[in-house]
Amino acid sequence: MQKTLFDKVWDAHVVSQEDDYPAVFYIDAHFIHEVTSPQAFDGLRKRGLSVFRPSRTWATTDHNVPTVDQHLPIKELLSRKQVERLSENCKKFGVELFGLGHPWQGIVHVIGPELGVTKPGMTIVCGDSHTSTHGAFGSIAFGIGTSEVEQVFATQCLLQQKPKTMKIEVNGTLQKEVTAKDIILYIISKISTSGGTGYFVEFSGETISRLSMEARMTICNMSIEMGARGGMIAPDEITFSYMKGRRYMPQGNDWGKAVSYWNTLPSDPGATFDRVESFRAEDMEPMITYGTNPGMGIKVSGNIPRTVECESKSDKTQLQKSLVYMGLQEGQKMIGQHVDYVFFGSCTNSRIEDFRAAAKILKGRKKASDVEAILVPGSTQVFAQAKKEGLDKIFENAGFELRSAGCSACLGMNEDKIPAGKYCVSTSNRNFEGRQGPGARTMLVSPLTAAATAINGYVTNPREFL
Repeated sequence: MQKTLFDKVWDAHVVSQEDDYPAVFYIDAHFIHEVTSPQAFDGLRKRGLSVFRPSRTWATTDHNVPTVDQHLPIKELLSRKQVERLSENCKKFGVELFGLGHPWQGIVHVIGPELGVTKPGMTIVCGDSHTSTHGAFGSIAFGIGTSEVEQVFATQCLLQQKPKTMKIEVNGTLQKEVTAKDIILYIISKISTSGGTGYFVEFSGETISRLSMEARMTICNMSIEMGARGGMIAPDEITFSYMKGRRYMPQGNDWGKAVSYWNTLPSDPGATFDRVESFRAEDMEPMITYGTNPGMGIKVSGNIPRTVECESKSDKTQLQKSLVYMGLQEGQKMIGQHVDYVFFGSCTNSRIEDFRAAAKILKGRKKASDVEAILVPGSTQVFAQAKKEGLDKIFENAGFELRSAGCSACLGMNEDKIPAGKYCVSTSNRNFEGRQGPGARTMLVSPLTAAATAINGYVTNPREFL
């Protein structure tokens, strides 16, 4: 029987399965952070339980931590309590923690791959929806709730219903200013934020196979924004080259054995998916969102849709409501729209490749004087690498404020919020009302579009600088 990549990994992790019941599903790697773990640890205490396999759990601080003066005591009470509690819990239950001040601290979905914890064929969970990022390595990775975090702590397993499978093929050659962020925003704009509901998505095709691992992570990261349970990409030589030599990777002869196994994971020729969607790379341009969900995106050179173009009454109502919140007009061109903030960061676009790309545009240039530009690396290691390559000087000379690693202005949970009514062009993953702060107006873009926009102070096609 021909199997998909998803089926192969799923079948290898089913501990037991009864008809008409969820499978008992084994979890290889469990990532935790300071926000969704405290209640789960408390649940263990109340039941007198330990963490079943602490060596399979990795912790970091990222969501609610400050990104300025991280070497000083945390001022904000909730953040301080969460960070302190995580440290106490990890010490008590024997979980490895990469906390503030640790050289490996960073956003949970950035440090997993860069440390080599993330590997093909694994099952990976975290109390965070963008755990789908790790699927770029050919793993089944998905977000879970706090009660499920406790389940994994106690048993290293979850009860899971097997989702349907979808294949999204992208073939053709991208224009030089089109990035992975544009690919996924384009796809979501076509199938909607609910188009992937009930599915685990495998991204494939010649366009995808040519992408770097950082680019693949961006695509799988935002698979959740189309409603999918997660996304994955088959491992190949690009995957193995990225992984080799990282801290938690197999070494010596074990590396060769692991690669031999990983090479068996790609979907078999003729494997059947429940749904298939196909797209052409030549149809894609730099993208930008204009509304209040990631599916409300258009080519940056395009115009905001008009209500008369809406296919349903609910679409019309949503468009009207979103434009009121965003302070934009139907039919309006996005190029030239004034922005107040530019945010580089989040688990979507805060890796070294993202900063290298933006630096090519920013080198020798200055941001607009009326734009606040913030750069937050995805990890302490990314920041160190950026400094090693001199990228920090390029951003500083362009007028950017460089901060320490964390989720920052992606989610408005910490001190880094966008003020009400202000426009922020962001390399993050969500643009819901209030996502970056109460009343904040978010437009999602690629690092290239963000860099170009920072220079001009208004929405700009990066082609202008390439």
